[in-house]
Amino acid sequence: MRRHAWDAWNECVCDSLARGMMRTVMRAAIGGRWSTLSRARVAREATTTTTTAATDDEDGKDDKDEDEVAATATATATATALDGDGATRLTHVDDVTGAASMVNVGAKPSTSRTATASARVTLGREAYEAVKRNALKKGDVLATARLAGITGAKKTHDLIPLCHQISLDAVKIDLRMVDADAAVEVSATATCAGKTGVEMEALTAAAVSGLTIYDMCKAVSKDIVIERVRLESKIGGKSGEWRRSTRPRM
Repeated sequence: MRRHAWDAWNECVCDSLARGMMRTVMRAAIGGRWSTLSRARVAREATTTTTTAATDDEDGKDDKDEDEVAATATATATATALDGDGATRLTHVDDVTGAASMVNVGAKPSTSRTATASARVTLGREAYEAVKRNALKKGDVLATARLAGITGAKKTHDLIPLCHQISLDAVKIDLRMVDADAAVEVSATATCAGKTGVEMEALTAAAVSGLTIYDMCKAVSKDIVIERVRLESKIGGKSGEWRRSTRPRM
């Protein structure tokens, strides 16, 4: 009788242990399967959204996570599109090393190009009246500033390291006195037929004209301000025509 009872108890314990072990094995197997599936899901999501954000092994994500992933994917796609367009790249920066480099324009066709830039020189009343009367010891301020602007345009490639030396067809400097503000408005237009634009030549011409006005008038006032040197328009080249939407106050 005792042996029979012992055998029965032993069988029961063994059976219980076997069932427990089976449940443990099944849980591990199922857990491993879900873990594998979760990792596969994460890899797919990372590929399709072009993000490297870590994701958990849960079945779903909340709305905030989904919005962040969508925003990242959109930003990445937009940046790629803009860079591929070529219009937003820094063309003087080497793609591989990041070093400054001169753009090779050898394969580009020659086209007619024009650019206009402006600057404003606020003289102050005393210096302004002296310019109007042509009463400064150095001579005719406006005539000298016009010549200086033309010279500056022709020397742009010497002043700006990565600018190409181009053959200018014409440079025109217009100077206008603004009585109400005791200021001189400078407008510089450069034109050429070439493989690269003349924006820098126009900007340099406007800036050098303004600097020359300062030099001619500094004996009368040190409070002269040269400001708002900027491109107003450009025509020609791959990017076509561009005009500033808000014209300077004249």
